[in-house]
Amino acid sequence: MMTNLFSVFDPSTTIFNLSLNWLSTFLGILIIPSCYWLMPNRFQFIWNNILLTLHKEFKTLLGVNGHNGSTLIFISLFSLILFNNFLGLFPYIFTSTSHLTLTLTLALPLWLSFMLYGWICHTQHMFAHLVPQGTPAVLMPFMVCIETISNVIRPGTLAVRLTANMIAGHLLMTLLGNTGPLASNFILYLILIVQIALLLLESAVAIIQSYVFAVLSTLYSSEVN
Repeated sequence: MMTNLFSVFDPSTTIFNLSLNWLSTFLGILIIPSCYWLMPNRFQFIWNNILLTLHKEFKTLLGVNGHNGSTLIFISLFSLILFNNFLGLFPYIFTSTSHLTLTLTLALPLWLSFMLYGWICHTQHMFAHLVPQGTPAVLMPFMVCIETISNVIRPGTLAVRLTANMIAGHLLMTLLGNTGPLASNFILYLILIVQIALLLLESAVAIIQSYVFAVLSTLYSSEVN
């Protein structure tokens, strides 16, 4: 029995008072070892092409000053979020990316490491970022305040964007699903069609949001070099 609509996102599967829901976060890792002992199949070829495309794009975003191998961090981040987003679309699997506990855990350390590296190693460059080129002298103090605030809220916006997008679709599907038992046959067929359309939309959102999270993290990284 749900106490409220958002309780569908509550961790509830426990053994000895230990929550098992968060174990769904690591289900994607089980897929990785198979590529080392199985013959390559079409799925692996497609996945390798996707990763290679992402590597080239992230390399372009990082620029010539980007460190070698740094794209692997963002590709791994993309893969982790994508697996978790898709797992949340299956019945009775906990959607870990719909909680700020996970999304903030990913966004905050990344942003903090970029800031520490930038301010320690490229202090002058970071100060220059606070005042955009061509800003009038009168507006410079205000621009510093605005740029500082926009910089500080970045991990929050990264985390909330992913969480809100995952919650929104799931809530809508839950609302429609709860009205099913009370509906007539015609309304039931209509709800079923809408649910299938929403499932396709959520699949697209799962891909787009993981891509947006990884790309924005890459852009934040490129700004400190």
